[in-house]
Amino acid sequence: MTNLEQTGEKVLANVERVIVGKHHEVRLALVALLCRGHLLIEDVPGTGKTVLAKAIARSLGCSFRRIQFTPDLLPSDVTGLSIYNQKNQEFEFRPGPIMAQVVLADEINRATPKTQSALLECMEERQATIDGTTYAMPDPFLVIATQNPIEYEGTFALPEAQLDRFMLRIRLGYPQPIEEVVILDEQKRTHPLEDIEVVCSVDEMRGMQTAVRDVYVDSTVAEYIVRLVNGTRNHPDVYLGASPRGSIALYRAGQALAGLLGRDYVIPDDIKALAEPALAHRLIIKTSASIHDVQSANVVRELLDATPIDGIRPTGGPDGPRAIRPAGQGAASA
Repeated sequence: MTNLEQTGEKVLANVERVIVGKHHEVRLALVALLCRGHLLIEDVPGTGKTVLAKAIARSLGCSFRRIQFTPDLLPSDVTGLSIYNQKNQEFEFRPGPIMAQVVLADEINRATPKTQSALLECMEERQATIDGTTYAMPDPFLVIATQNPIEYEGTFALPEAQLDRFMLRIRLGYPQPIEEVVILDEQKRTHPLEDIEVVCSVDEMRGMQTAVRDVYVDSTVAEYIVRLVNGTRNHPDVYLGASPRGSIALYRAGQALAGLLGRDYVIPDDIKALAEPALAHRLIIKTSASIHDVQSANVVRELLDATPIDGIRPTGGPDGPRAIRPAGQGAASA
């Protein structure tokens, strides 16, 4: 886990040259990338969503394309299309911007649901079927999407199937006053994004993505994940709970977070730290509960408080093969 932790810290430090005071959010973004998942960054305009996505892409040394989603964007503008070549008298496929290793889907909720649906196959199956021909996505393939809150004019709510394909959803929020002073000072002459360099090669990232799969998850921790997800399905204020894809996302994200913190096993505190970004966007709250301002994030926090963690053995066995060390999120009871 040493190389995973060290390389992860290099990427974090590089991104934080641009994104000030958001260490936890940047770490969550890296967690999604290591799990071969996709990331949704949601917040009001001007809080650094696009800058975070660009900084991550530039740090990884991957091919990068940006798609600016607008109401008149068509599915073929995303995936590509076949064009008739009069010289050869044959149709030629022109790949769209989705055919890149890191894709920034900027303001994704400004496109119509028809265009958003063009991403469904690409994100889940890592392929695109165009005119009856299937084209594989490059490896690695990561979608980083940004969106403004759906209450703002000119936006469309993402379909449930689209939301479910994002491993994590994060919010950046406004910076603290002292952090905002640092931002102003750093951008006095040039934007710090211009100085971002590659600190992790494509091969290194693939190795990290493989390494996180070796992080140990005890059966008791897996059962804890299932109890949390089942709780979302049985909660009285929830119309539609998290799917098994949500359980898998929480499981994989726990492995990545543990690896970034220098552990080769997952503890319940890893799951607690990831439950809200991994599950909240997958819940549909009942209309009767929404009237009383019940939010999906509040439901997840309530379930975390109500779900017991007694009897969990993160390292396996009654005593475990090694002592449980406190890490970034704190130690858990074995």
